[in-house]
Amino acid sequence: MQIGKLTAEEKLNLLVDFGIQVSNEVRLDALLDIVGDQITKILNVGRCAIFLKDAESGELWSKIAQGKGLDEHTEIRIPLDGKSVISTCANTGEVINITNAYEDPRFSMDLDMVTDFKTVNMLVVPLKNNSGKVLGVFEVANKNDGTPFDKKDEGILMLMSALASGAIEIARLYQDVHVSQLETIYRLAVTAEYRDQKDTRNHLKNISIISFLIALALGLERKYCELIKNASPLHDIGKVALADNILLKPAKLTEQEYEIMKSHTIYGGRILEGAHSKILQLAHKISLYHHEKWNGEGYPHGLSGEDIPIEARIVSVADVFDALCMDRIYKSAWTPAKAYDYIVDESGKSFDPAVVEAFKKVFTSISKIYSAKQDKKQPKTSLYTTLQARNSAAIKELSKTTKF
Repeated sequence: MQIGKLTAEEKLNLLVDFGIQVSNEVRLDALLDIVGDQITKILNVGRCAIFLKDAESGELWSKIAQGKGLDEHTEIRIPLDGKSVISTCANTGEVINITNAYEDPRFSMDLDMVTDFKTVNMLVVPLKNNSGKVLGVFEVANKNDGTPFDKKDEGILMLMSALASGAIEIARLYQDVHVSQLETIYRLAVTAEYRDQKDTRNHLKNISIISFLIALALGLERKYCELIKNASPLHDIGKVALADNILLKPAKLTEQEYEIMKSHTIYGGRILEGAHSKILQLAHKISLYHHEKWNGEGYPHGLSGEDIPIEARIVSVADVFDALCMDRIYKSAWTPAKAYDYIVDESGKSFDPAVVEAFKKVFTSISKIYSAKQDKKQPKTSLYTTLQARNSAAIKELSKTTKF
């Protein structure tokens, strides 16, 4: 879609639609994806990248970039105090229009070498909020019709920048709040879990990942799977109410002690009941019902079958599997294969058969969590590129070996 060949009315309609789309999205990554995609289409360019300021690191970063050679997970970072085109635009707040990139001293070819893309011309505009503060930079390169960027292109990109800036600022604030909420949830979960486990963080991480994979395999909406993943660490929050002589007992519990132990589900439900956030509402159901069994022989209410919330049925499998695979005060770790057999054997008894089938589908991925050969120094899942890197050849080699 080439903006120059559109009528004034068509241009206006496109921009109105763009404004509507960006105003309806509060997730930062999704919003940047929409903005980048629309800019690419409207200006008909070969590449578009959106860089945002990271004040803490003193960098400009971009995870969203459309164009040849760019993966959706590619992360690009450049120093804010550098002399590149992007840095200059961010620092001066001025539009930069370059007709021959390789002849401009501010241009760095490192990104081109990584992405197998040759920049001919480029247009860079600042992303400013209502008070004029620069939040980041929009960068487009190579009009597909072969012509250089003109004043009309500058005007269109500046207008799109103005339309998107407010939404991007709100999305960043929303992301900060969301991250703070998840951090609070995680720390609450650690408070409950660390008392009776040697490796609390791994336990919580494993349950989150396994629950997420099972939920996906069940065909639940991805956004809901994310909620289950983020809520699952609070499954045992009720343990904060239990005495150490029961929770930390290195021997088999008496019948009376076991009844007290089971009450952690009730305490968890009470702690989380009446929550307003979706994550905590989900955590309430998980904490209260994750020890219920498909055959009705679980606790605290003896629910059976689909009367047990699906979220609790999912976390139940994840929790039991991970507990079996980890050392505890009262037992040694099982192998993943042995724990797998137990989960399968309990299908239709302790566990929902559909959840077990989903667990079986993703077991190959789950088992990698417990592999003794797991390399903690694996390459990151996103390519970290510094445009001012000293060795362009090294960057190019990294792009070949990094797995996304």
